[in-house]
Amino acid sequence: MRMIVRIIGQGALIALVLIVAAVAWAMMLPSSHALLDRAGVLQPMVRLGVPLARGAQIDGPVAGGGTARGAVPVLTAPVGEGEMSDRVAAIGTGQALHSVMLVPEVSGRVSEIFVSAGQLVSAGTVVASLDRAAEQIARDRAELMLDEARATAERLGRLQATGTATEVQIREASLAVRTAELTVRQADFDLARREIVAPITGWIGIIEPEVGAQVGPGTTIARIDDRSIILVDFSVPERLVGRIAPGDALGVSLLARPDVTLEGRIRAVDSRVDQTTRSLRVLGEVANPDDTLRAGMAFSISITLPGSLYPAVDPLSIQWGNEGSFVWVVREGRTTRVPVRILQRSDGAVLVRGALQPGERVVREGVQALREGSEVQDRAQSMSDDGAERAGTMADPSES
Repeated sequence: MRMIVRIIGQGALIALVLIVAAVAWAMMLPSSHALLDRAGVLQPMVRLGVPLARGAQIDGPVAGGGTARGAVPVLTAPVGEGEMSDRVAAIGTGQALHSVMLVPEVSGRVSEIFVSAGQLVSAGTVVASLDRAAEQIARDRAELMLDEARATAERLGRLQATGTATEVQIREASLAVRTAELTVRQADFDLARREIVAPITGWIGIIEPEVGAQVGPGTTIARIDDRSIILVDFSVPERLVGRIAPGDALGVSLLARPDVTLEGRIRAVDSRVDQTTRSLRVLGEVANPDDTLRAGMAFSISITLPGSLYPAVDPLSIQWGNEGSFVWVVREGRTTRVPVRILQRSDGAVLVRGALQPGERVVREGVQALREGSEVQDRAQSMSDDGAERAGTMADPSES
């Protein structure tokens, strides 16, 4: 018996808690009225004088007699239109526009270095020189031989006028002069090869050998980089084949400093897709007028491609059900459930695919009490109408 009394007491307590919760819900949330009305508890609250939350009407007695089905108060937002952009991100490595490794053409000992690391040098600048004593001696000997050959040719030319020099002697003297001239040119060439000259204009890197070091054709002296433009080598998925071309804009930022953003362009696109990675090699370029970028830096690349137009809705209007996402669309004062597929999110809108038209209004607040075909009262439209009415009243000269 005690157990039965205890169970009855607990049931009464639970019922009391539910009643209090239902009353509080009705007093605080207008959107709860439709659910409470279907449960059959809203009308008793009205008859008992419970102060319901404002913003909704209910079925039941109304002023003047009769009953009326109230509209659910909601807040709507218009359907817009947005472009779905295709954004591709990649990581690339920077390289100089032109880069040359300085190596000597011949073996020898470094006798002098004329520039320092980090210096801007012009094309044709002598960077270093090798010992040249033997080549200078050969050049002087060739000059003497040329002078002697020319003197012999002049003497034979004078003798030819008197008939004492033969035609054969004249030809041999002329040949000797030409041979001596070629020997001088060869000596000049050998001397020039003892100088290491910058082939391009650019910034010279660290010079490896020191004065007195023995070097040869395989020895690296230094590197010269023309970094007026930095080239960025990166790869993109093969789905972009035919959608990007030289001249397209690139978003570029330093991987080590994401806050530094730069503007770049596509310089070249490879002619084939890599069969292993299924990616397409692309070469971008970034101007470097302040010389703040260096070859070898890592860059974050983004490519934004224009896409198709899709309906754009307020993020709060997206609802979820057993069949996926949907929105409530207000058509002729009543709600219609329209399934949508989310394509892209942004800060202020969501691009979706669905049976929506730009300008239609979707419910963003008050969705809890909605059902298919529910009559609604758009608070956004009401506020707009009230504002227009107040403005008209203020402008009415009859009120003044």
